[in-house]
Amino acid sequence: MYDADSSEPSPRGRVRTLFILLASSQIMSAGPYNYSYIFKYIIIGDMGVVMADCPHTIGVEFGTRIIEVSGQKIKLQIWDTAGQERFRAVTRSYYRGAAGALMVYDITRRSTYNHLSSWLTDTRNLTNPSTVIFLIGNKCDLEAQRDVTYEEAKQFADENGLMFVEASAKTGENVEEAFLETAKKIYQSIQDGRLDLNAAESGVQHKPSQPGRNTLVNDQQTNKDSCSC
Repeated sequence: MYDADSSEPSPRGRVRTLFILLASSQIMSAGPYNYSYIFKYIIIGDMGVVMADCPHTIGVEFGTRIIEVSGQKIKLQIWDTAGQERFRAVTRSYYRGAAGALMVYDITRRSTYNHLSSWLTDTRNLTNPSTVIFLIGNKCDLEAQRDVTYEEAKQFADENGLMFVEASAKTGENVEEAFLETAKKIYQSIQDGRLDLNAAESGVQHKPSQPGRNTLVNDQQTNKDSCSC
């Protein structure tokens, strides 16, 4: 997607690029039992561009991938709601049960930064107290067009207890770091006992790793052993 008056991808398009870049990363195979935990992520932010090709639909994207933290394979379920301001009342439902929230703004568009407080309020009101919020300043590759300084964004993050990094969906700089560091903090909360895995709103599911084939064999063996004939 492109802005009509620019050869640069629209803000919404660039955030999608970030999402696709991560979701398509071939670090590990996402086999059905090849992970111990599932973490739900949401990507939020006011990108100021409505999808031109389907203006009357909610363009929420979804993807998954497997990462590793402290020797544990973790499946990320990623919901990209960024840029859906028109449907904000509906997309708020995606906040519930999120373990991690990636709050994105565009460093070349101050308006997207100015609205962060509103997005943060929504996030804290609609997620659980343990949800990890990571602030991402997108388009750090466009330094000459910068409209938001690193220092002011870092101060905003520090004042609100957020993790923060500037990233580039175009070059991939710090994209991996944002998703991985969020997962590390969530996993640490689990280890510290600050995250209740039995609570649906935690955004985390525990799924002990085991080969899918072994599970099938074990199920078949159980059925055979319990047969009365």
